[in-house]
Amino acid sequence: MSVLVEFAMFPTDKGESVSSYVSRVIDVIDRSGFEYKLTPMGSVFETESMEDALNLLNECYKTLDKDCNRVYATVKFDIRKNRSNRMKQKIESIESKLKKEVKK
Repeated sequence: MSVLVEFAMFPTDKGESVSSYVSRVIDVIDRSGFEYKLTPMGSVFETESMEDALNLLNECYKTLDKDCNRVYATVKFDIRKNRSNRMKQKIESIESKLKKEVKK
């Protein structure tokens, strides 16, 4: 199974710039060992089960819960059985149809 997760998570009670808090979230993902990609507006990661995905999101939340009174999160899931490595495959599929590499 492949569970692709696109999400953003950050505190809303820490002022205008929250990159130091977002960095903590990214560190949790990085240390998890799951494949991920950071984008300017959020992050995407892939796990093999919904349980792994939800556990990782919970760990991300816990890193902010320590000193943040309000945390905002958006989360999207794309769950597909009998597949893996879709972070890479979905991009490659588009590139093959376009017959060129896309900007990354």
